[in-house]
Amino acid sequence: MNVSANKITPVILCGGKGTRLWPRSRAAKPKPFLPLVRDETLFEQALLRCADAAHFHAPIIVTGAQHVGLVESQLTVAPEAELIVEPMAKNTAAAIALAAMRLPQDSIMLVCPSDHHIGDFQAFINAVKAAAELANDGWLVAFGIEPRGPEIGFGYLRKGEAIGKLGFKVAQFVEKPDFARAQAYLESGEYAWNGGIFAFGVRHYLAELERYRPEMVDSLRQAIDCGSEEGRHFYPGAASFANIVSESVDYALMENTVRAAMIPAEMAWSDVGNWRDLHGARDRDEFGNAIRGPAEIVDCRNVLVESDGPTVHLIGLNDVIVVIDGNDVMITSANGAHKVGTLRAATTQ
Repeated sequence: MNVSANKITPVILCGGKGTRLWPRSRAAKPKPFLPLVRDETLFEQALLRCADAAHFHAPIIVTGAQHVGLVESQLTVAPEAELIVEPMAKNTAAAIALAAMRLPQDSIMLVCPSDHHIGDFQAFINAVKAAAELANDGWLVAFGIEPRGPEIGFGYLRKGEAIGKLGFKVAQFVEKPDFARAQAYLESGEYAWNGGIFAFGVRHYLAELERYRPEMVDSLRQAIDCGSEEGRHFYPGAASFANIVSESVDYALMENTVRAAMIPAEMAWSDVGNWRDLHGARDRDEFGNAIRGPAEIVDCRNVLVESDGPTVHLIGLNDVIVVIDGNDVMITSANGAHKVGTLRAATTQ
């Protein structure tokens, strides 16, 4: 791949089981491939954010065999994309390294999940430019999302000393806190949400990964060496890839390296992690209601309705979510939305 150093290569991580937004999202077609916030799917939105040839090269998409067809069907905005098809899921550290090993050593990667929503495009571009500058200087850069509340569903980054005018060292990675700690983090002003978006220099990423996970790097190189290409698809060698221990980039690298940095990013970001998050990302009426599909609502506030056919009639309800998909009906309070993924139906369909 011929890549110049003055532009950024998006690395789009694409997959998922589809349980937390059941019944709309399912294993056969999880949330990246659904038009949940706008007319485009979340995957298409991720591609469109990185479509400006003035800033970005064609993307590399890392996905599993079960999702190749869905990826291909939604690549109209990125026809030059390369696909790396993982033989099995081994989490983000290995997925990012696969892309890195397909790029020149002086490349800058922008690692993006394919299932997030970003409402402020210009703020995203500004953060990308700042992160790329730090990455070019050898920092491993996380996007620190400015917290909007005491969220217990995200990991946090604690800001360390400033790095010029661009960003900060990461003083600490913090796992998902309880509510009291999340509130304390918010009040301190020292913490940001870990949004799972990163900028890495290829050479620096692979060197640090080899420092802390040499066995992973060895297996990945073997998988690359015995891989095969079919058109735009690259298939790593399955036997070598199977030897890799599955770890996130946070555990394998970012919590260990002394080169971890962060760029503060306030860009109307949402991981669309459950139906309550999706409600917050959608346009709402003056009463906080977000309706898709046929519905009649009377005296309701902060209600989300999603129906692919039957008309939903609601009266006098607050903070309720109703989703109808085919023969499945799911009703939850907003506070119960994070438990949807525990439903037996969500994990078997």
